[in-house]
Amino acid sequence: MRLSQKEIDILSSYEGDWNKFAREGLGVRLDRKQRRILGSMQINRRTSVRSGHAAGKDYVAAVGSLCFLYLNIPSKVINTAPTDRQVISIMMSEIGRIYRNAKIDLGGDLWTHKITFSEDSDWFLLGFKTKDKKPEDWTGFHSPNLMVVVTEASGIDQVTFDAIEGLLTGNSRLVLIFNPNRTSGEAYQSSRSPLYKKFKMNCLNAVNVRAKKILIPGQVDFEWIDEKIRKPGWVVEISEGEANRDACDFKWDGKWYRPNDLFLVKIMGEFPRATEDTLIPLNWVELANDRWHDLQGKGKGTLKLGVDVAGMGRDLTVFAFRRGDVIERLKAYSKQDHMVTVGRAKNELIKKEDITYVDSSGEGAGVFSRLIELKVNAVGVKASESAKDLTDLTEQRTFANMRAYLYWALRDALDPALGGELALPPVDELTQDLTEVHWSTRSNGDIIIEEKDRIKKRLGRSPDYGDAVANTYSGKRKHKQAEVVA
Repeated sequence: MRLSQKEIDILSSYEGDWNKFAREGLGVRLDRKQRRILGSMQINRRTSVRSGHAAGKDYVAAVGSLCFLYLNIPSKVINTAPTDRQVISIMMSEIGRIYRNAKIDLGGDLWTHKITFSEDSDWFLLGFKTKDKKPEDWTGFHSPNLMVVVTEASGIDQVTFDAIEGLLTGNSRLVLIFNPNRTSGEAYQSSRSPLYKKFKMNCLNAVNVRAKKILIPGQVDFEWIDEKIRKPGWVVEISEGEANRDACDFKWDGKWYRPNDLFLVKIMGEFPRATEDTLIPLNWVELANDRWHDLQGKGKGTLKLGVDVAGMGRDLTVFAFRRGDVIERLKAYSKQDHMVTVGRAKNELIKKEDITYVDSSGEGAGVFSRLIELKVNAVGVKASESAKDLTDLTEQRTFANMRAYLYWALRDALDPALGGELALPPVDELTQDLTEVHWSTRSNGDIIIEEKDRIKKRLGRSPDYGDAVANTYSGKRKHKQAEVVA
């Protein structure tokens, strides 16, 4: 739709004040931090925003995208992210909602993944996942007025950033929006580089959280944060004397807490403290979550059902359903009778080739024995048994016991350098279980996983979800030469 001269004049009156346009033209409400970020987008060539969950980073990026598009005529605005879901369901969805509810007639035509103006092919907003464009394709987006907004920037490779760099001439902007789940790459470096104006959005300081009531719909609220703090595995309660703000310790409802890596990233907008002995980095798990969304949680092939059996205490009996490279879903049962577990496992195996892997020591011994009596296709998994003759995918590493082998097999399935394509459902407990495991090497070279009791102490519970998923990797794998990705 063509803009009239009167509409262009109205837009021109806002050129010097994006926040005024956002408020009066787009009709949006931004909190103080979001207004500062929008102000940075207006005047700074590069802006970096790391944030906790639902703190409003994508919303302010959507507002900034529309401000640049309509206050620089003509202009090109590119919104990109690692996956279609992040582009279409998050960024373009936010942009579309703001566009439709604007207080003034913005003109243009809104599509699922773009805004276009029929009278000008050099004036548009376009959203696409990064992998849809080769590095050389980016050269086609040159414009005197250009903005590139990268959502979930931690998941974008350096080759793409190098291609974007070539566009940043004239009146240009680069905005990086991300959860700080990775301690390498352009997003990580942007939080330290003098080239970027840097912001951090800590959910603990969000307006709804501080007010303990909903003032900004859709933003993170007090109840959600409080639930995470009360839930085992996210934080550890400490005394005031132990509190160290350099360790991101914080006070909540009169008590002091020390966050784990998941809380640091998801709530506080801080980078994880993960060290070299962390078995599975948080960003690997989040990449696996993205793959799960892309595949809609559906895998192919034989069902491999991993079962971690609990007693009648606090621990959970967890079923992990894996088909090929997809953990389709997880089911958890509290205080479940062992024979009920047997019946449920048996009923899940519909096809003859379906198989269940059950921990057959401790609480699971009776479950496994009964499954065998019923002639169910079941394999017993004993974490302490020997892993002799079993190696990792590179055939270089050996393992102290079956537990170490199982968890390393799971690690290999997630490792980007080995072409890991495992897709995991975004379940907080599973994420915690996998990112809390540490490993070391014995004097003979065998890999050993830390004792479960130490993991339990940090989580405040047993890693039942992680164990169930790891059980699906039981059995000797066919060795293959790993294709190492540079």
